[in-house]
Amino acid sequence: MDLNTVVEIRDARHSAPWRPGDAWLGGGTYLFSEPQSHVRRLVDLSRTGWPPVRVLDDGSVEIAATCTIAQLSCFAKGLDAEAAPLFEQCCRAFLASFKIWNMATVGGNLCNALPAGPIISLTAALDAECLLRAQDGVRRRLPVAGFVTGAGRKDLAEGELLRSVTVPRRALGCRTAFRQASLYGLGRSGALVIGALDPVDGSLTVTVTAATVRPVRLWFPLPPAAETLRTAVDSAVAHGEWFDDIHGLPEWRRHMTLRFAEEIRRELAPEGHTMSGAAR
Repeated sequence: MDLNTVVEIRDARHSAPWRPGDAWLGGGTYLFSEPQSHVRRLVDLSRTGWPPVRVLDDGSVEIAATCTIAQLSCFAKGLDAEAAPLFEQCCRAFLASFKIWNMATVGGNLCNALPAGPIISLTAALDAECLLRAQDGVRRRLPVAGFVTGAGRKDLAEGELLRSVTVPRRALGCRTAFRQASLYGLGRSGALVIGALDPVDGSLTVTVTAATVRPVRLWFPLPPAAETLRTAVDSAVAHGEWFDDIHGLPEWRRHMTLRFAEEIRRELAPEGHTMSGAAR
């Protein structure tokens, strides 16, 4: 779609004061998908030269905001980590044409903050951390699960940039389980639940996305009993936080979430190693 209100495109490599009507341009798959009447200038990130994905010295994985879904998928195929399959599962949950796969970015998926955003699901489940950069150069970090605060809402100030998201080494060593439901064979995710079992201390995290307006990440020191898990999910998701749109009613989303959470618990929980305590 033509953005007929845009009068200028600025190269993000050259600093200039942020002004009303500015918008970051990554892949542009959302930006050009519908009218953006408030946008007057695009700040183009495509020539920043940031490495799409890299393994840091401490073994963590840094994913640039400009990394495309195709680049992330390609990287994951060669990643030697227990949690590597989860990258591809979440990339495949991004039901889109090859054109979108090669243009849509990790940063765009996170900053759109849509409940069904599969990169939100991936990074929240692996306890990833966002690196944000303000116009004055000040940087701050916060977990992905805290960055996305609601449907279409995120903790991002005016002119602030999501530079990258980093997955810690320890999370990459987790054994994972993935469940997804849609009302249609090739439809948007209505419920997506990911479990991650930590091999170091035996703790289990269960992360709920798509069914809720924000990522909900539950941590248990040991895999919980079935009723404990069910109670923890219901306690963590307020009544109004089950998402409601054409892709699924809240009651159905809750039902599928609870069903998937229990399936994941059974898949990942070693026999005889469950607990009855509450989640953190």
